[in-house]
Order: sequence, then C-alpha cells, then structure tokens
Amino acid sequence: MIPLCVPEIKGNEWKYIKECLDTNWVSSAGSYVDKFEDEFSKYVNVKSAVVTMNGTAALELALRAVGIGQGDEVIVPSMTFISPVNTIKYVGAEPVFVDVCRDTYVMDTEKLEQLLTSKTKAIMPVHIYGHSVDMNQVMEIANKYNLYVIEDATEGLGSLYKGKSVGTIGHIGCFSFNGNKLITTGAGGMLATNDEKLGDKAKFLSTQTKVITDNKAFYHPEVGYNFRMPNILAAMGCAQLEKIDEYIKAKREHAKLYDKLLKDVRGVTLPIEKEWCKNVYWIYSILIEDDYGISRDELIQKLLDNGIECRPFFMSVHNMPPYIECRHGDMKITSEIAIKGISLPSSVGLTDNEIKKVCEIIKANSKLNV
Repeated sequence: MIPLCVPEIKGNEWKYIKECLDTNWVSSAGSYVDKFEDEFSKYVNVKSAVVTMNGTAALELALRAVGIGQGDEVIVPSMTFISPVNTIKYVGAEPVFVDVCRDTYVMDTEKLEQLLTSKTKAIMPVHIYGHSVDMNQVMEIANKYNLYVIEDATEGLGSLYKGKSVGTIGHIGCFSFNGNKLITTGAGGMLATNDEKLGDKAKFLSTQTKVITDNKAFYHPEVGYNFRMPNILAAMGCAQLEKIDEYIKAKREHAKLYDKLLKDVRGVTLPIEKEWCKNVYWIYSILIEDDYGISRDELIQKLLDNGIECRPFFMSVHNMPPYIECRHGDMKITSEIAIKGISLPSSVGLTDNEIKKVCEIIKANSKLNV
C-alpha cells in the first residue's frame, strides 16, 4: 500500500523523548514546552506562540482570546475539514459560509464583503491543502470593518504568502501537528500571534487560568481550558522542527514530479501556485473533470485496487446536518470541486517510483487512453 500521508520520523525524536522519560517530565510542565514555543515562533517569525493539545484547540482558543461568542458571526469556507467550523459553534457564534476559488481551492476573497452584517466579528481563512488565501484582500476588508482575522494554517505550515509564513498575517494563526501534517507530535497544535497581549491571554486561557499564590495554591479568576500540550509531545515537536526545511523541500519536489507526469493528461486539473504564494503542497490534490473518462470516485477505486491510498476532497460543510441552516453565499465552486477533487499520496518519504505508479494509473484511465 502506498499511504496517503504518513509522518517522517528520522531525527532526534527518540533522544528528546527519552530525556523526558528519564527525568519524569512527561506532562505539561517541562523544558520542551517552552523550547517548542520559542523555536516555532522564531521559525514562523512571530512574537508569541502557544502550544495546544491539537489544532482544533488552537482554533477555539483563538476565538476565545479575541472574545468571539454568542450572537457573533464568523465567515469561513465550506470547503474545509470541519474543525474550524465546529470551533465557531463551540464558542456560541455562527459560521457564515463563503465560496472558494476553483484554481486554489481556498476562500474567494472577492465574495467576502457581500456576506458581512453587523454581527460579523471575524474572518477565518483556511489555507487548504497548502495553498495560501490572498491575505492582502482579507486584511483590507478586516481593517475596513474592524474585524478579527484568525488563520487556519493547520494544512499550510511551510507555505508563504508574499514571503511571510501563512498563519502570521492575521491577528492569530493556528497550526496542527497531527500525524499526517508536515511535522507531527502525534497530536498537537500551536497558536501564533504578533500581538503579545493576545498571546498572553491565549496562554492563560489554555492553562485553566491558573494563578499560583504565595503559598502555592491555585487561584482561577475566570473560566479556563485544559488545552495544554504535554512535554513529551513538545519534545517530539522540537525534533521534527529541526527537519522542517528538509520536509518542505521534499514536498515541493514531489509536486514538481506529479506536475511533470500529469500535465498532459486529459481531464485532470493540477494544483497551482499563485505568484504571491509558495505552496508547500501539504497534500497534492487534483480535479477530475467531466472529460476525464471515469468519475472521481471510480478513479479512487481504481487506485485503491492497485494499493494506492487516496482521498476525495472534503465534503461541503454547509450541506451537513449541523450547518444546513447557516447563512451562505453562492456555493457553486465549492459544490463542484467537492465532487471532483482527489488528494494523492503525499508523504515526505514518498519515492519517485511510487509517484510514477500513481500517475500511470491516472493516465491509463483517462479518456485519451481508454
């Protein structure tokens, strides 16, 4: 089986984790928590970073840190993993769905302004599959209407927008270290911001708003949350971060080979890289058009039959039962690519021969070759 996207573990993971085990610092206290936050903030070039137990926790923490709550609206794409949408509900707010661009699969910023109301308090761009949203347009609208911008960069670590790391352009950015992400801690996330007050607020909320008194008792002045990352996972994160540039290089080289082998296949639309973006190609994702020869789902089965794991694009969230009554704009592009998109194997350790095998099957099933 050629897997869709599995972690690459070949650095100092064992060494750092063993140190945690040998010293008994395995929980949320310990030097690796601070070290991971510090090194991550330097890597993406922000003033403050806060580790969390997963990317979803980072997104919820971001919303709570800026005060989003009951009666508020947050604009978010429907073409996304469901986590960012769920977190809007967690805090009592309502998602408002915006369509995406057909070429990049990310939020169509030209359609944002028409969705704004007096209840709108934030925009949540999602840098899906590794390509960035056009953040200049997002920030212009946010500044014009005094809105917060919380970037879901859980799939975009390593991607750049006009030379800046995605997740560092809005008020807060959120990252994931799930097992299939560019770097992993098994589970885990990170909140990043250049607003140190927001960073301090997020850290305070994430650690149960705990204040230690002079006699070492715990005092909690407001409701807090147990969103902490254990030291043992932060140790793994430090080791993974040491390899991140190598992993980004591999992802981009894989995408280049996919592009070369699939560029002339009829009915296949390849992912792109806008001039203002450096795409990390977290997962290499294509569209199977009507003139391909067989349907997207039929191709998925052909690939599976040949030992190749792949996955359809995320289903449209605005059509799912918990969100079907939520307000949205024209979702024509979202609805179209949700049934045409397919994500191909994209592990850091993917070999050229494995990529060639995937592409051979895709070529063989095109109408041009049927």
